Amino acid sequence: MPARTKYTSIGTIERKTRGQPKHLGNLNFDNTYSRLPKSFFQTIAPKPVSDPKLIRLNKSLAKELGMDPSIVEQQNLDIFAGNATPMKSKQIAMAYAGHQFGNWVPRLGDGRAVLIGEVLDENGRRRDIQLKGSGPTLFSRMGDGRATIGPVIREYIVSEGMAALNIPTTRSLAIVTTGELVARERMEPGAILTRVASSHIRVGTFQYFYGQQDEDAIRKLADYTINRHYPSAAKDSNPYVGFLRSVVNRTAELISSWMLVGFIHGVMNTDNSSISGETIDYGPCAFMDGFYPNKVFSSIDTLGRYAYDQQPAVGLWNLSRFAETLLCIINSNKEKATVEARAVLETYWPTFEKHFHIGLCQKIGLDHNEENLSLTFRLLDCMSETRADFTNTFRNLPKLFTAPDIFDLETEEKLKFHKEFAEWSNEWKTKIAEQTASLDATWRNMYEINPLFIPRNHQIQRVIDFAIDADDYQPLDQMLTAITDPFTENAELKHLAKQPKPEEEIRQTFCGT
Repeated sequence: MPARTKYTSIGTIERKTRGQPKHLGNLNFDNTYSRLPKSFFQTIAPKPVSDPKLIRLNKSLAKELGMDPSIVEQQNLDIFAGNATPMKSKQIAMAYAGHQFGNWVPRLGDGRAVLIGEVLDENGRRRDIQLKGSGPTLFSRMGDGRATIGPVIREYIVSEGMAALNIPTTRSLAIVTTGELVARERMEPGAILTRVASSHIRVGTFQYFYGQQDEDAIRKLADYTINRHYPSAAKDSNPYVGFLRSVVNRTAELISSWMLVGFIHGVMNTDNSSISGETIDYGPCAFMDGFYPNKVFSSIDTLGRYAYDQQPAVGLWNLSRFAETLLCIINSNKEKATVEARAVLETYWPTFEKHFHIGLCQKIGLDHNEENLSLTFRLLDCMSETRADFTNTFRNLPKLFTAPDIFDLETEEKLKFHKEFAEWSNEWKTKIAEQTASLDATWRNMYEINPLFIPRNHQIQRVIDFAIDADDYQPLDQMLTAITDPFTENAELKHLAKQPKPEEEIRQTFCGT
């Protein structure tokens, strides 16, 4: 039996020693990234903890990865806690650099995370499994390498909510509490998140070697990433141009998808920009309640660099930094390389706008054309002026036809008295009625696009408070039930779809590091 945690006034504990290698759900681990040169990573094992407790296992994701959840729950707690090593695992912390709020930092890296390996899921896709909050590494920069239960719960909820909204994202496999107290603004329970990703390669990974002017490393990293994520780019007349084009397309579509559900990442640094086109690093992120284009949640984003409406431009800025790293391998002639890279970057805005504009028209149940797009933007103007709830306004639009009084009640009464909205709703009803599709089919399509449940900030905080103050995870279960089936009506959970009362609203979010 592991020793129980012994707390002192400053949170000192007795630590458990590392166990013998174990199987994780009978999976065979690999780590192709660890076969790259040693400058790409630090070989390091997670730091053991004294009293781990499995709080949640994502059973559906475990099955997707080829695991038997019952076996994983019974036998693999020590792996999720970092106290045991999976069989055939080579554990590493990855090196990367990045621009943080536009400021260049030449070395960042996994300061509190360890990649324990890669597995092939049931669809033959290679997936990273990483422990986040697993202790200090070479890249910790004087940090403790640990995570607390609040940010871990936030990432678990928001990443699983994003996955259910069909937005590319890293996933959360497990939450483990460590038996330790971790110092932040106060002493808080420590926790480790097991994160699953297509990979953890970032724009900042390429920047790390660009900053060192290591062309050979950039080429090796690009070849590895093309092989892993974009094999079709290898068939391009210039594979590195094809690679850049693929990353540009995926990033444009990803940010568009965020915008269509009112999501604000909060810290879109280049080290938080995934090459695979997945949402990664859920720190001070949030979904908007009342619509406001300049909305900022992150407590450290004092100038609004990563506000809701700035995200597309920041995406292009990050991609431009990525393109810079590839110039040396695109063409030995820098001027020619720059011309080729710029031509690819110029496709970003058309790709973003196409995806975003089609999505906006779909959200109001209309085909994409300039007239319908203009109508959608007029709705956004009305919502911005009244601070109408972003999610509920779109979700409840069909009720303008079927139950106007309920629309007013469940959305935002101020919209009802907004003159331009009254004119807008009449125009919209006329356009809907003129469509060839039946009203039932239109409503069905809208309900499949506009979620009822999102991970709302005040509800996430409520879940965290129950976990910290009462060791109660029932609110977490409730919220996960709602946000992992976000388009389906659920009378028992309807309270989770409501926007916060003024006293419940959370205006700032924090990184947790």
